[in-house]
Amino acid sequence: MSLGRIPGRDVPILLALAGGAATLPAWSSDFVVSMALSCLMYVALSSSWALFCGPTRYMSLATSAFFGVGAYVGALTLDQLPWAGAIALGAAIAVLVAAAMGSAVLHLRGTYFAVLTFGMTELIRLAITYAEKEYAGTVGRVLVVVPEPGTVYLTMLALAVLAVATAIVVRSSRLGLALAGIGGDEQRAQTLGVNTRRVKVIGFAITAAFAGATGAAMSVRWTYIDPMTVFNPFIGFQTVLIALIGGAATLWGPLVAAVVFSLLAEALRLQLPQVYMMALGLLLILSVLYLPDGLASLRPSTFSGWRREFAAWRQARRARASEARDA
Repeated sequence: MSLGRIPGRDVPILLALAGGAATLPAWSSDFVVSMALSCLMYVALSSSWALFCGPTRYMSLATSAFFGVGAYVGALTLDQLPWAGAIALGAAIAVLVAAAMGSAVLHLRGTYFAVLTFGMTELIRLAITYAEKEYAGTVGRVLVVVPEPGTVYLTMLALAVLAVATAIVVRSSRLGLALAGIGGDEQRAQTLGVNTRRVKVIGFAITAAFAGATGAAMSVRWTYIDPMTVFNPFIGFQTVLIALIGGAATLWGPLVAAVVFSLLAEALRLQLPQVYMMALGLLLILSVLYLPDGLASLRPSTFSGWRREFAAWRQARRARASEARDA
């Protein structure tokens, strides 16, 4: 039984991790805090993505859309609303976008759903670009009013903790059971009385709320934002890869993978971006082939199984070599 399936242990572990992360700015450098901020961003994004896509097995590529919408809402309202209000509004607008998008495409599955969510993300990016050129005469926004770095860090920590806490609650609720039923057999879930359309829209909206709030909070990291920056497909793709490699069906897998790959990104992406992308792709391939449930499924029995397979392969190779010599 994985740790993420033992609800009694989840909350104390989450509180302990949150307490340790909250003390980080007091004793570490600005560089370490900046890296931790990136980790928290992907913890919130990947955990909320896995909350819906993990049990339902839907492959959403719309994270960049919700993140970008939240970032733009935050950039437009920071000088008019309090910090918490701008983040809440970013989450709310992202939920509205998710509800409209989900109503249009959540009846599809597999490749069709993934392609359409990515296409809608690009459509939103192009629409915002066009609107800014047409009505503002420029593309992008300069952020004049920004909160203190410590406020941004604590906000992202709160969003990451809330994302994991929401995943804990959903996994043990009727909503979580309905999402799992949709992933197992959607038609059977319907025959059992589950309103699958409503459940999918609710799960999709929860994912969007966290992505929108995260976008609004992280928008202040840039003094200038434009559609290419905040609707960057890399944000969505890396969120999906982190969740899949960590284990989208697990609670702690996306969190662990978010920390590992955020640190890996900081170490390699700026100096050796090709190596980072190659390493990410290679780990994804290996996870799909040997760890379909992600890195969170690693157990002593897993390594024992690999050793048995390797021993059987060596024995078969020796047998073939012996037959070749005898022939």
